Amino acid sequence: MSRIAQLMNFLKESPDDPFLNYALATEYVGAGDDQQAESIFQDLLEKHPDYIATYYHLGKLLERKADKEGAILIYEKGIEKANKLKERHSLSELQSALLELQYD
Repeated sequence: MSRIAQLMNFLKESPDDPFLNYALATEYVGAGDDQQAESIFQDLLEKHPDYIATYYHLGKLLERKADKEGAILIYEKGIEKANKLKERHSLSELQSALLELQYD
């Protein structure tokens, strides 16, 4: 069974689990299905805005799609959220991603 199939099976029992949804989105990224991944990441931000890793990975996905403005917006929202939650490591990663994008 593929990882995607396994995760979808787990999600039948826990459809709102943020980790399982995040894992599924990253599997879709790895499989080259950015559209499906983006949909899941956006849903995660709506339902679980404190799941900080989503901001970084959605930002990177938007960068690959050449949506610089969208990526900047997501990184900025993630930075704000990471600051509020005192997630220093995530804050540093998001700030670095934002700076790299802005000055590249």
